Amino acid sequence: MEESLRGLHALMIVCLVCSSRLSYVWAHGDGLVDQPLSKIGVHNIVVELDDSVSVNAYPPILGLEGQDTEWVTVNIEHPNPDKNDWVGVFSPAKFDGSTCWPSGDPKKQSPYVCTAPIKYKFATDSNSGYTKTGKSCLKFQLINQRADFAFALFSGGIWNPKLVAISNKISFSNPKAPLYPRLAQGKSWDEMTVTWTSGYNIDEAVPFVEWARDGEPSKQSPAGTLTFDKNSMCGGPARSVGWRDPGFIHTSFLKDLWPNTVYTYRVAHRLCNNEIVWGKNYTFKSSPFPGEDSLQRVIIFGDMGKAERDGSNEYSNYQPGSLNTTDQLIKDLRNYDIVFHIGDITYSNGYLSQWDQFTAQVEPIAATVPYMIASGNHERDWPNSGSFYDGEDSGGECGVPAETMFFVPAENRAKFWYKTDYGMFRFCIADSEHDWREGTEQYKFIEECLSTVDRRKQPWLIFSAHRPLGYSSNQWYGEEGSFEEPMGRESLQNLWQKYRVDIAFYGHVHNYERTCPVYQSKCVNEEKHHYRGALGATIHIVVGGAGAHLSPFSKVIPRWSIYRDYDWGFVKLTAFNHSSLLLEYKKSSDGKVYDAFTITRDYRDILACVKDGCPATTSAS
Repeated sequence: MEESLRGLHALMIVCLVCSSRLSYVWAHGDGLVDQPLSKIGVHNIVVELDDSVSVNAYPPILGLEGQDTEWVTVNIEHPNPDKNDWVGVFSPAKFDGSTCWPSGDPKKQSPYVCTAPIKYKFATDSNSGYTKTGKSCLKFQLINQRADFAFALFSGGIWNPKLVAISNKISFSNPKAPLYPRLAQGKSWDEMTVTWTSGYNIDEAVPFVEWARDGEPSKQSPAGTLTFDKNSMCGGPARSVGWRDPGFIHTSFLKDLWPNTVYTYRVAHRLCNNEIVWGKNYTFKSSPFPGEDSLQRVIIFGDMGKAERDGSNEYSNYQPGSLNTTDQLIKDLRNYDIVFHIGDITYSNGYLSQWDQFTAQVEPIAATVPYMIASGNHERDWPNSGSFYDGEDSGGECGVPAETMFFVPAENRAKFWYKTDYGMFRFCIADSEHDWREGTEQYKFIEECLSTVDRRKQPWLIFSAHRPLGYSSNQWYGEEGSFEEPMGRESLQNLWQKYRVDIAFYGHVHNYERTCPVYQSKCVNEEKHHYRGALGATIHIVVGGAGAHLSPFSKVIPRWSIYRDYDWGFVKLTAFNHSSLLLEYKKSSDGKVYDAFTITRDYRDILACVKDGCPATTSAS
């Protein structure tokens, strides 16, 4: 009997573990398909080159007029065409077994392919008659990624591919050129950081930024240089078929900026012969002084990912809203001042080439306004790597590309939490991929960030994290019954209430949802659109629908859920002054406003007593 009970107890433990794992899988089974490059059976590739098959690409030299993006035409002729034939774009162009790490398997075919392409298309993509004529003409859009390119034709489909022909090599005129600058707030309000990517190591050229206020002599600020190698990755595919050299990432700190001032800048490298390789000219507007009463506009979204403008099949319906969001933000670039992309940046998932593609996609935005990021599961999570979640969503990246490719003003960029001030705003950016619970290092940071802001000068206090640590009526949270990320708000809601956080933003869930001012799952304010006076609690907003596949809502609509939208979009915050704030939710498809509310209040309303958030008083005179 005792043995039976022990067996039953063990079975119950196994079931609990399994259900926990299933819950986790379901929590990430929100309509996302696999990273498309992971569908390619790279290690299944068989080399069967056929002289009767030809692949030709032109023009052979790209960027002759300084372009970093060019269209390439690829012509195919195949005497035995098949509907499953496809063309992969490889960079570097040399992708045979000589570039592979030793496999340790003496039976392994040599040469063999050990790297995934950066994109691909089926041969029938632009010519449905290919299977009859054996001829096809494909168009690819390439960006400068510090290496040459080759186009390989495969038969047999993408899982059991046979390499039958390789094109001529093509290259940008200067593959090492400095490209894709991205701005970020520094650690002080009067500092702007400029980060960019190039092929120049410090033994080849000295990186710097030339910058100036209008009408004044230019200055030059040096830049530091970072990179990472395959050994920095925690697992595959980042450490195997997804690996691609990231080049060199440079960051310069432009200091002692005047508030609300337009600056011009360009990144550059001074070669050993004193020749200077210049990047493009850009402008940015410096941050307002903390507390400054001026118009201040903020864009917030999560989970955008990237997409391909050439219609490459590997991104067919992978991040269906990404380009719409990007294009709306580019179109409206003059009407906002700073961007927060709160996690799940590229969805590269271990395919490193996609980081370059993302920085190229957002360059018009990130080179003009600060582009602040947060860490998500697709940047950080990997087993036994220190992440709070033990999943494999990062594809082995374990945070390294994100913390290297983008600057954030964190004390330790491996711990992706930080605070930043923008005029009348204080932003406390948490890292939901590290433990946030009471007693942890991050919990102490969150309380310090919330407690040290002067609300008379900076009345608008914003909390943000990738996962919904507050409230979400997404389907899987509803089925779990928590309507939150497990353990999310239990430790944090007292801090939000005590320090009177106005709004908390989250991604991870790919939709839009707004709550009432809510505390302990109850609305404390029945207003829905025009809040006056004390809010009484924090408004929680999920804004994870910037690009990735959409997440369904639960059939149950909690009382605290005011507005839900199953579509792609982003949020714009506008602070008109210390007393008036506007929030607008815009759809990516048309840029129109579909949900909005205002907050109008005085300083005394921030100080007012709220439930479980009243300071101690004394009756002594």
